[in-house]
Amino acid sequence: MLQLAQWDSFYVIVGSAAGALIGLQFVVMTLIAVRPPQRASDAAPAFTTPTIVHFSAVLLLSALVRVPWETAAAAGTVLWGLLGFAGAVYTIAVARRMYKQDAYRPVFEDWMFHAGLPLLAYLLLALSPFAAAAYPRESLFAVGAAALLLLFSAIHNAWDGVAYHVFVHMAKAEKHAADSGRPGSRESQGGQLKP
Repeated sequence: MLQLAQWDSFYVIVGSAAGALIGLQFVVMTLIAVRPPQRASDAAPAFTTPTIVHFSAVLLLSALVRVPWETAAAAGTVLWGLLGFAGAVYTIAVARRMYKQDAYRPVFEDWMFHAGLPLLAYLLLALSPFAAAAYPRESLFAVGAAALLLLFSAIHNAWDGVAYHVFVHMAKAEKHAADSGRPGSRESQGGQLKP
C-alpha cells in the first residue's frame, strides 16, 4: 500500500532506535545491579520495567507497520488497536504501582512521563483503527505520533532512572561510606568527597 510505503524510513529509524535502546537499557541495569538501591525491587515494576515495555511496543509497532498489509485498515483494526488497548491497561497498572510503592515519591514530571504520555500514546493507538478505514493518512500520523511519544517517554524515563541512581543513590552511598569511615571509602583512603 502506497501510504504505508511512504512511512518506510520513519519506522526503520524509530524501530532501530527502540531496539538499540532496549539493549542499552539492559547494559545500564547490569551496571546498576552492582549496587542496587534499597527497596529497588519495589520500585522496578513502576519505573524500570515500563521503560522496556514502551521500547518493545515501539519496536513491535515498527515491525507491524512494515508487514505488507493489503490496506492500512487491515493492519490497524486488529493489531494497532490491540497493542493500544493492552498498553493503556498496562499504563494504568503502572500508575497504580507508582502510587503504591514507597521506595520513591513520584513528582509531576514522573507522573507525566511514566503514566500520562504513555497513556496518551496507547490511546492514540487504540483509537487509530476506528479512523483507518475512512482516514488512512490521518490514522498513520496518529500511529507515528504514538510511536514517537512512547520512544521519547521511554528515553526520558531511562535517563531519569540512571541519573537518579548515579546522582542521588550513589552519592548517598558514598557519603554514608565516608561518614562511617569504612575501609575502602574515599575518606578512609585520604580522598575527599565533592559536595
